[in-house]
Amino acid sequence: MEVQLTSDQRAFALHAIATGRLHSEEDAVEEALALWEERERRRVEFRATIEEARAALARGEGRPITQESMRELSAEVRERGRARLIAELAQAL
Repeated sequence: MEVQLTSDQRAFALHAIATGRLHSEEDAVEEALALWEERERRRVEFRATIEEARAALARGEGRPITQESMRELSAEVRERGRARLIAELAQAL
């Protein structure tokens, strides 16, 4: 396969080669494809997470987001943190 880089892309790749970051233009293309693959994998995972959240909401799970619910959640998190800290301190003694 032959890949044609734009002049800016080629200059970018050549700079990476000159500074020792890459060994060849082919390395630049391979790295770009690897990054693209990773981004697409994360996108698929993110979309799956969104679908899971939608399904949970459809089942009636979750909680409405209001100022009051956020205060309650914050208090719950603080209390769990305090309880864990107390348990850890008790174990250390």
